[in-house]
This record gives sequence, structure tokens and C-alpha cells, in this order.
Amino acid sequence: MEIKVNFLDNLRLEAKFDDFTVVADQPIRYKGDGSAPGPFDYFLASSALCAAYFVKLYCDTRNIPTDNIRLSQNNIVDPENRYKQTFKIQVELPADISDKDRQGILRSIDRCTVKKAVQTGPDFVIEEVESLDADAQALLMLPAASAEGTCILGKDLPLEQTIANMSGILADLGMKIEIASWRNIVPNVWSLHIRDAQSPMCFTNGKGATKEGALASALGEFIERLNCNFFYNDQFWGEDIANAPFVHYPNERWFKPGRKDALPAEILDEYCLAIYNPEGELRGSHLYDTNSGNIERGICSLPYVRQSDGEQVYFPSNLIENLYLSNGMSAGNTLAEAQVQCLSEIFERAVKREILEGELALPDVPQEVLAKYPGIVAGIQGLEEQGFPVLVKDASLGGEFPVMCVTLMNPRTGGVFASFGAHPSFEVALERSLTELLQGRSFEGLNDLPAPTFESHAVTEPNNFVEHFIDSSGVVSWRFFSAKSDYDFVEWDFSGAGESSNSDEAATLFGILEDLGKEVYMAVYDDLGATACRILVPGYSEIYPVDDLIWDNTNKALFFREDILNLHSLDEDELQALVERLEESELDDYTDITTLIGIEFDDNTAWGQLTILELKLLIYLALQQYDEAKELVETFLQFNDNTVERGLFYQAVNVVLEVVLDDELELEEFVVNFRRMFGEQRMDAALGSVDGSVRFYGLTPTSTKLEGLDRHQRLIESYQKLHAARAKAAGLNS
Repeated sequence: MEIKVNFLDNLRLEAKFDDFTVVADQPIRYKGDGSAPGPFDYFLASSALCAAYFVKLYCDTRNIPTDNIRLSQNNIVDPENRYKQTFKIQVELPADISDKDRQGILRSIDRCTVKKAVQTGPDFVIEEVESLDADAQALLMLPAASAEGTCILGKDLPLEQTIANMSGILADLGMKIEIASWRNIVPNVWSLHIRDAQSPMCFTNGKGATKEGALASALGEFIERLNCNFFYNDQFWGEDIANAPFVHYPNERWFKPGRKDALPAEILDEYCLAIYNPEGELRGSHLYDTNSGNIERGICSLPYVRQSDGEQVYFPSNLIENLYLSNGMSAGNTLAEAQVQCLSEIFERAVKREILEGELALPDVPQEVLAKYPGIVAGIQGLEEQGFPVLVKDASLGGEFPVMCVTLMNPRTGGVFASFGAHPSFEVALERSLTELLQGRSFEGLNDLPAPTFESHAVTEPNNFVEHFIDSSGVVSWRFFSAKSDYDFVEWDFSGAGESSNSDEAATLFGILEDLGKEVYMAVYDDLGATACRILVPGYSEIYPVDDLIWDNTNKALFFREDILNLHSLDEDELQALVERLEESELDDYTDITTLIGIEFDDNTAWGQLTILELKLLIYLALQQYDEAKELVETFLQFNDNTVERGLFYQAVNVVLEVVLDDELELEEFVVNFRRMFGEQRMDAALGSVDGSVRFYGLTPTSTKLEGLDRHQRLIESYQKLHAARAKAAGLNS
């Protein structure tokens, strides 16, 4: 994690990381102002807080209340060496906690990350640099496992060279990538989390049987998502980019809707239209670009090549963004390598959907077959030894698709996790299933898995597949666990027994789709210095239902974005029109405004927590429409998952509205005790919100210029690096 420090007045310091700011000072006796803890005090507190976190985690997973658990830490300084200290952590536990849980709580403290880092002894490197962004990828380089490098199935270059090449590409783009965490909780299963230090919203996870494999996976995913603009999906890219010569890619084209909002003749083809517009309800305005919001330019469309005949077909950027998420995108050392990865993931997700929604039972992989892969067996045994039964299944549907499945059961919570992996090689697909299962997860993270169900509608509900796509946390049918499988086991191999190249394997995978009668469309991106591609298989690789283009399109943001960003400058008529549009839209009241309008607000602000319900409530207060405000404030208080402070503010607003709306009550008679209950500052805000002197309490003013929205600005700055690189590659001025 990158922590940037600013020098403030006197001895005060300011550390900034992610969306947080920490201020440190020195006591007055050391010439400071005593306005904040000192740096060493924060260090001491981090150990105690980390220990308490692991206690809380242990108790929460076992439904043990922590109300009467107390924890403290004292540091004992050696009189002869002040740098040698003993940290004594003491825990006071209630009498009714069992001996087993007492020992479990003490062992949980022993797992404290701060404690382990201190005990291991961090290495400090102190150096001067010309720029803090220099040598950006130094932390990504791992020592070579051998002079020749490490070669694995599916990669056209050794892992070390792959890592070096991708690190160099990211450095040239000005991306400062940092490794935020590593995981290796069972043998031969590694994962890590990397992110852009300057824009932490841009992050990926990697997985592999080795740390080099996991790092190459994470970097490859980062580059694929840059090339396909995935990090910036659904977000507003600002007015400058919206009016630039191009918004997404230099080869994009913009087409105007026809008469009566008809779809432009230049987009899609007959095959796609039959899938995306079967009832003729899709209109041109459904496909306006969400990222630019520039409807005057028309429909932003991106060229894809139809693989059956090489013809170019234009797909609206809006359609891709709304239906496909990250499915079907990949980067590789070569185009063929990227294609194999792309197509493998498409098969993995499509077959997974067929199995889960069809409630199919899969055949077990025989032990004699598993024994051929001792590294994978060791990882599975590691999970079994921790008390997690593991089922290894052939998900090829009788040898038709290159897909495997590893399913974990958690007897402690009754939850399950079905992880799928795909690749032309049986071994690689199996390894991917296992590494995907544990990607970024601790053993505690396996306690949040949902229980299986016999309720078919819960499994077939469209959002369940979306949950499976995002992090495999969706619901699985109990029928999946039947000992009577719907298919026989096949020890399949689509890789040509190790003799074929990625080109041959890609051709094999394309051939499967052709046999299924599917048209395939591909775009290749190499203007950022890496080879990446995106493959769309209409009617097969979508993640969201096609109906979402009409009924749940992300460009609904265009109906609200400008007015919400200009909220503080709207007059009463404009506010009334905005709240009426929100009411008429029938949007879920608990949709957050970040999602609605595509703006990355700081999570720690009122904007970051704001929902449609609260926004309507604040507008009704500003309009002094008290009946409507009262109804919504009661709903807010009943279902509030906002901050404690925000909840108390609305409690104060609620009692003020109670009095104002009651003709028999006088506000002056209650204000003194309201102030005693809620405090002066909170009551000033509540009274002002009701009488109109305070508007939109807690929401700082902004506009479509995005001033003050640092988190979103960092995201745009990240995208501008790609935009500039694409403009340069195309010989354009960005």
C-alpha cells in the first residue's frame, strides 16, 4: 500500500492512503501541539486493533457476542534497550464462554497480521528518487526460479519474462502497480491482489500454482481490463473526454438513431438483432453511451470482426457494458494465447450456468485420475485437513466442453462453494478450478458461503448467476450433490496431448462454438503495448439478461446525473422535477447514487453512502414537503444501514417533523430537551433542514465539473493515461 505524507504546520503530518487521511502530531513536551497521536502511538494502537479484529472475526463466525469481551495491550520497554519491547495483550472473557472457545480466541489473536509482520521483521529500504512514481514496478519483480525461467502449460513465454514484459508496459503507461496482499493457505495454491497505487479502484486478483504464476495472472488480468476499459465501466468520464475526438477507441464510430428512435442501420447484424431485439422493443436511445453521456453525438459503436466470414460489425459500447461485464476478455504474450484464455472463460461461465440452472449432478473424478496431479492433490488435502470436504467433478458434460469443477463444503456453517475452471488441458482446467476457489480467500472467508437449496427458483433467478460470476458466492442446488450423476466421467483432452500450440487450441475452441451454431465476434487491442482481445458470443456469453438493455440499462444515469451533481444549484421547480423523475422511475430506493449516476464518491462521506431514498428525503426537506419527508425518514430509520451519525441526524429530523406536523404541539417547547438528547450541532442541522436554512445536510456541493470528487478524479486520471496512449498510437492529439 502506498502511503503519501504531507508536511503540515509545526510538527503535524498528514498521511494519505486509499480514501483515508491520518494526521499525526507530537506531544507539547516534544514541541508539538498535542492535536493528534504520534506516529509511534499509531503503531502501538495498530497491534491492539488488529488483535481485536481477529477476536471479532472468531466470535462472529460462531455467533459469540462480544459485548462483554474486553481487550487491552501494554508495551513494556527494556530499560537497557528502548527498541526491545514486550507487547502484552490481555483479554477478559465472560464466564459463560466454553473452554474450547477461550482457547480459540487466544489462538485467533496469535494470527494478528501486525504481530506476524513485527515478529518476522520487515526490511526497510531508504532511498532518494527523482519522482515518487519512478521505479513504479520494482515491487512486482520476483527472483527467477531458474536461469531458463519457469514455463507452464498455456503460456508462450516463461513466467519471469511474461512478468517483466507486462510490468514494463504498465510502467510505460504511468501505472504505479502495488501488491496489496498475498495468499498461500494450502500447498500449491497462490493468489494475490494488485492495484494502481494512484487509483485503487483499478485492481485485479491473480491465481496460480506458484507465486510467479499468480503474479503473471494478476498482471495479465490488469492489462486485459485496461485494454477493454473494464475498470471504468458504468462511470462518467468527464466533459473533456466526452467531447474529445474519440471517447473509447480511435476506431469507434457514432451513429444517430433513425426516425422514431429506430436503431441505426449501421450497427449489429441480422444474427445479433434477432438476439438483442427479438420483439422490436429496443430503441436507439437505449444504446446511448453511459460513460460520455454525450447523446448529441449519437450511439458510440466499436468494431468487431465476425469470425465466420471476417466481416466488420459495429457493437454499441453501451450494449457491451450492460450485458457482458468482464466475460470474454484476455491479454497474452501472443494473440493465440489470449484467445485460448478468452474462449476458455466463456466456456467456463456458459457451462457453469447450464449446470447450476439445470441443477445437474456431475460425475466425480476417480482417485486414480487425480493421482496423476500430485500438486493439485496436495492442495485439496490441505483443505480437507482444515475440515473442508472437497468434491472434484468433471464438468465437461460428457466430454463436450473443457471445463472442471472443484466444490468445497463447510460443515461449520453449512455453506458450499462451487468453483469452475476451463482450459483445453484437463490438468490446467482442474488447477484453475482449485486456485479460483481460494483466490483472495482466508479460511475465515469460507465461513460466508451460502447454503445449498432444493428451491429451484433460487438457483435459476438471473441474479444468482451474476453472483456466481462475480465471486462464485451464489446459491447451489442440493441436486448438484446427488451421487447419481447426469453424465459419465470422461478424461477429456482438447489440447492435442501437449503437442499442439495455442493457435491449434484456439482453433479447437472456436470449432466448438461453430458446432453449436454460434456466431463469434472479436476485437483485438494492441495500442497500449500489449496484445489483448475481447470476444463476444451473442446468445451465449452474456452475464446479464438481454432485457436489461430496455429495463435496467446503465444509461438511466443520463436522466439524473447532471441534476444530482448540480443539486445545490437547482431551484425549486428543478428539484420538484428531479424528485418526480426519481419517483416515476420505479428504481429501487436502496440503489446507491454512486451506482445510479456512475460517480465514484468517497465511501466515507455522505455522498458515498447516499441512496435514492435518502436523496428523495433530502429533496422533500429542501422543498418543505413535510408529509413526504416524514414518510421517507421513517423508512430510513427502519431499514438504516448508514453510519451511526447519519442515523442520529435523521432521528433528530424525525422528532422535529413529528412536532411540526402536529397542530397541537409547539416546537419551542421541545427544543431544549431535543438539544440535550441529540447535541447542539446535530440539532442545528436537523432544525435547519426542516426550516430550509440548511439544504442537503452532509452533501458537499459539486457539479458536472466534478470538483472536490478526488476519488473519481483519480479514476479519470487513470483513464486519461490510456486515452493519451491510444491517441499517440493512432497519430492523434488526445
